[in-house]
Amino acid sequence: MLRDFRRFQKLLVFPALLAAVLPASAQRAPPGPPAVGVTKAEALPIKETSSFVGRIQAPSRVDLVARVTAFLQEQKFVEGAEVKPGDLLYQLERGPFAADLAAKQAVVAQTQAQLTLSALTLGRSESLLGGPAGQQSTVDAARATQLSNQALLAQAQAQLDASKINLDYTEIRSPIAGKIGRTSVTIGNVVSPSSGALATIVSQDPMYVVFPISERTAVELRQKYVPEGGFKAVVIQLKLPDGRMYSQTGHLDFVDNTIAQNTDTITLRGTIANPVIDAGGANTLRELTDGEFVNVIIEGVQPVKLLAIPRAAVLSDQQGNFVYTLGADNKVVVTRVALGEDSGALATVVSGLKSGDLVITEGVQRARPGQAVNPAPAASSPTASKPAGATP
Repeated sequence: MLRDFRRFQKLLVFPALLAAVLPASAQRAPPGPPAVGVTKAEALPIKETSSFVGRIQAPSRVDLVARVTAFLQEQKFVEGAEVKPGDLLYQLERGPFAADLAAKQAVVAQTQAQLTLSALTLGRSESLLGGPAGQQSTVDAARATQLSNQALLAQAQAQLDASKINLDYTEIRSPIAGKIGRTSVTIGNVVSPSSGALATIVSQDPMYVVFPISERTAVELRQKYVPEGGFKAVVIQLKLPDGRMYSQTGHLDFVDNTIAQNTDTITLRGTIANPVIDAGGANTLRELTDGEFVNVIIEGVQPVKLLAIPRAAVLSDQQGNFVYTLGADNKVVVTRVALGEDSGALATVVSGLKSGDLVITEGVQRARPGQAVNPAPAASSPTASKPAGATP
């Protein structure tokens, strides 16, 4: 047993002797403060933006309706194609209307002949009035007949005009330029004014984008942009349903005159171009479609100075947004912030920070409140990484 005890003492002494013999570099050094990248909060020229949900709306929308009762003989358009004003779309049966027009023309000719005869009769009666055979009653009767025939001619002419109009109604033409939808009635059916819409045409370029905003937001936008030029101080950009930014920009042109009482919102409207993206085939393609949902981004034309930090530095918990800043002795401090509009890679700060504060933007996951860190300038900073909304 004594031999085993001495062997155990040698095992305890060996590590101590080994540590004394090995150089200091071979021994494990205690860990230092974690390295982090910091960025200075500073005011940058940024174009302010506000985002809303909107819907694309065609400025003109026409339902094609038959104005006479007739058989549908021909459909002259391709469903989904774009049409121009005056294009013939439907041809209704013309025969009965052409025959009616010819009959009304005959009535007009007959009435015109009667009027000519009555005028001659009146002239003869008036010429005989000064002689022994002339009678005033004959003249009066001839004049009355002439006036009656004039009225009959006017009536016949009005009926002829109505027949011409009805004959013209057998050709249903496009009143506007736009894209035509599906036909609801096929060839061979009888159509009438009570048949409803045969097809619908919606205009294509430009398009409206309509979006509601809260009353409070409307007041804020008015205070912000009216002194800068009102509608001219902002532009409209659209984010499409697939997340892409639309290549065209638009402008505001209308604010509704009533606030919706059930939602406490007011409706704004902008106009934006909708050019052709594919003209191949019968169906011309454009990016915007009537009724489509989009994200509407109102962007100020002139940039303003706003305190900004990288968006990656902003953290959130149940109490709201916060960032890690450097305090005394390079210790991590939790700083609560109120954010403005998110401008892509940057976040604008309304309150909580002041210009010059050092914000931890890289290695945030290694930082702990109250812990000392080893700071260094971040590889990216607001001036080195600007979003599309920022200006140099």
